[in-house]
Amino acid sequence: MNAIREQMDKPLVVGIASFVVGAILGLIALGWWLFPVKWTNAAPEQLRPEFQEIYLRLAIDSYTLRQDPVAAQQRISEVGPSATQILEKIAANPGLQTPDSVQTFLSLAQGAPIETGTPTPEAAGGNSLTRTLLPFMCLITFLLAGGLVAVFLLRNRISGFKLPIPRAQTEEVERQVQFPEYIPMEDEPPMAQFMTTYNLGNDLFDDSFSVDSQSGEFLGECGVGISETVGVGDPKKVTAFEVWLFDKNDIQTVTQVLMSKHAFYDETTRQRLTAKGEPVLGEPGREMILETAALRLLARVVDMSYGSGGLPSESFFDRLTLEMTVWSKP
Repeated sequence: MNAIREQMDKPLVVGIASFVVGAILGLIALGWWLFPVKWTNAAPEQLRPEFQEIYLRLAIDSYTLRQDPVAAQQRISEVGPSATQILEKIAANPGLQTPDSVQTFLSLAQGAPIETGTPTPEAAGGNSLTRTLLPFMCLITFLLAGGLVAVFLLRNRISGFKLPIPRAQTEEVERQVQFPEYIPMEDEPPMAQFMTTYNLGNDLFDDSFSVDSQSGEFLGECGVGISETVGVGDPKKVTAFEVWLFDKNDIQTVTQVLMSKHAFYDETTRQRLTAKGEPVLGEPGREMILETAALRLLARVVDMSYGSGGLPSESFFDRLTLEMTVWSKP
């Protein structure tokens, strides 16, 4: 016992003993008994010789039917270096295989060149079938695409969709509306006068204009944009616009909310929009005055109309033309 204890005090002996015990537990107990290795998707080269012979006999049968030397040589190479020896064994006892097919396989295993011939009837038939079906497939795809476009256009027509009006057409409408004579609010003429038009379908409507002095100095900006919509779907149904004035010499932007009749007389909607600015009922000729420290803006509704559809009457704008005139305050 003392001799064993003396040996256990030596690091080399402890290391060797630990290695032997670990190898026994890991290799025999775990590797072979508890968690044995299970092979899946093994290559033909990893099979036992008798199974490699079965594999090559099946490959010879396939070659007899299809006459594909490329595939035959690939299957020979998958068996590995022992393929030639196994084929010689098969040639000595061909069984159900024809001697010619076995000899061809043996020649390919010994490095004979591959002779490519004309395509097999199956391949030629497949190519012919593809060429026949391709035009019909293209026609079906075209018809499906046309049907989807027709359904899309019909659905938009039913829901009252209107395509956005191009900017060039909007500018033409603005040119047709003459700038009226401004009402002098000060002794001086206005610094700037702008006009903008919204049409149903312009979902990104947000016009802004720079206000500059006669010397070209930037003084501020004014503009109008979408504030609130009603309903769902496209295009957006605008029920209120924000008219705003920014002064570089002021700390805040002054805003008034131009609302449709339905939104203005709906208590909940009006109270919600009041947080954005003073509510104003939208109607032709309506004027709004916005003032900052150094600027005064007169915004006037030149023309407007309501849209129609499944929403409440006079709830959203179909068109709005707004004139904005800016003065410099003394």
